[in-house]
Amino acid sequence: MNNTTIDAPKVALPSQENRLSGNMGVGELVMNVLAFSSPLATVAGTLPVLLMFSGQTAPAIYVLVTLMLLIFSVGFVKMSRSVRGAGGFYSFVTAGLGKPAGLGGAFLALFGYILIGFFAPSFFGVTLQGFVVNTLNGPDVPWYWYALGIIAVTTVLAYNRIDLSAKLLTAVMLLEVAIIVVFDVASFSANGLDAVQGVGFALPSLTDASIGLALLFAVGNFFGFEATVIYRDEVKNPDKTISRATYLAVIGIGLFYAVAAWAFIAFLGPDSVQAAAESNTVNLFNDAVAALAGKIFADVAMILLITSVLACMLSIQNIAARYSFSLAADHALPPILGRVHPRHKSPYVSALAVGLVWAVATVIFTVLGVAPDALYPIASGSGTFAVLLLMFITSFAVLVYFIRRRGFAPESVWKTIVAPIISVLFLAAITYLAITNYPDLIGGSAVMTVIFMTFTFALFFGGIGYAFFLRSKRPEIYARLGRQKIG
Repeated sequence: MNNTTIDAPKVALPSQENRLSGNMGVGELVMNVLAFSSPLATVAGTLPVLLMFSGQTAPAIYVLVTLMLLIFSVGFVKMSRSVRGAGGFYSFVTAGLGKPAGLGGAFLALFGYILIGFFAPSFFGVTLQGFVVNTLNGPDVPWYWYALGIIAVTTVLAYNRIDLSAKLLTAVMLLEVAIIVVFDVASFSANGLDAVQGVGFALPSLTDASIGLALLFAVGNFFGFEATVIYRDEVKNPDKTISRATYLAVIGIGLFYAVAAWAFIAFLGPDSVQAAAESNTVNLFNDAVAALAGKIFADVAMILLITSVLACMLSIQNIAARYSFSLAADHALPPILGRVHPRHKSPYVSALAVGLVWAVATVIFTVLGVAPDALYPIASGSGTFAVLLLMFITSFAVLVYFIRRRGFAPESVWKTIVAPIISVLFLAAITYLAITNYPDLIGGSAVMTVIFMTFTFALFFGGIGYAFFLRSKRPEIYARLGRQKIG
């Protein structure tokens, strides 16, 4: 019997002056993940859309997605203890499928996160403009000034040490959660316990065509839990912190939104919730809060919705900056993007670069006369597809990684084979749904669908081609890819 063990891929440790640093604990890391999904924006914006597709089955859909992503997390957490790079899915795909696929996945991630984040400036600008004019009777400042303003704010925060962002995100998340909890309690108590129990727990029908879109929107609410491994160098006791934060984030997000969906159903009624969401998608939450808790509370919720978008954007900018930093540290992008601030220990150049991309894009689309409400569904939808595709590729990489290891270091069949197989099948189904429903995902035409989907796949395969080019022409750079130790 061969008892030889195989070493897990090791990470090339950068010099101390060129290494990111922080002191986040489990709670702060979970809040970073929660901020990505923007709780108030999700409950006010995404949940009504999901209810429009799923009706009273929305809570069950969240529970189903939570269970599936918990299964994904089993292999994800297990692999995080072997693959210790702070490159996130970039490191995981490299370890499982090789450097070319890893580089393609990294390009997908960087593109996806920058696009998802770009929904925020236009959404923030329109929301704040409407609040200032309609609620505060203030001046009608064009939306793009607000958009450029929030880009400047988040870029300053992302430029600084991660602990500053973590403290701000924690404070904002606690306020958002409190608002939604008040809404839940008010909704459940409005019609008495019998009415709440009568809502029941309806399971979705697989024959319903709209359930696919509902599942797609629900999965999107969980994006960002990759941050638990991206911040490996910036948390206390990484092995324990990452595993605990990953499970807490997935369970917390799933149950939190399932209960919020149940609260909508309790307030509107199981038989009428779908029709109400269809007829009043944009204002469903605001009207419900005003009816349950009064106009003043609704205005407070609107203010926190605005700060929620800021927190979401900051969380995404931090993740995108760290992907840019990892690629630059491996010399797949210009090395200047891999600089670490000497005092803040942050990827400050990459953070500035992400902010600059968003600012330039905002100016360009403004000059071209593109309406802001046309920007954010395209940005968030196409970015969501890119990250979803990366998650599917990562799930496959996790499975391959453990299959290769088992001959040398037998491990739990559940953690290394069964759970990863279930994850691959589930994420393959969700990715298929995203492809077949792509026009609805981005709110665009068939032409835009072809353009954005083609570009997304071209990024992945282009990254693979670029890796082969590096292997042939720049082997010293190829050897660095994936945050792997040379030799």
